[in-house]
Amino acid sequence: MKDKCILLIDDEETIQEVVQVGIEIETGWEVAIASSGMEGIALAQAKQPDVILLDVMMPDMDGISTLSQLKANQKTQSIPVILLTAKTQTADKNQFENLGIIGIITKPFNSMTLASRIAKILQWKL
Repeated sequence: MKDKCILLIDDEETIQEVVQVGIEIETGWEVAIASSGMEGIALAQAKQPDVILLDVMMPDMDGISTLSQLKANQKTQSIPVILLTAKTQTADKNQFENLGIIGIITKPFNSMTLASRIAKILQWKL
């Protein structure tokens, strides 16, 4: 069985490092990183990751716009997306869940339990 590939689309370098180190150490899964929505869309098309972790609040193209472009593209529309967000209001969560995502992970999160949370959402075995 091939190792999983996770694409993280997040503009914050600290988050990128924490996610990459935490997941790679805990699981051995590959973590590809994109710093913007446009870069993330291109990387998703090229790498066809097993799941995308998508930050909601980013400059230029936010996570919701990025998500709609991923869902509109035949090459990326079936890749599961988990939102990473600091927006925790019920109205925000309800709006997000109607966008075709498979889960929400609230920031801040514990980097050492992130992989198990992703696995639980996707029903993957660790």
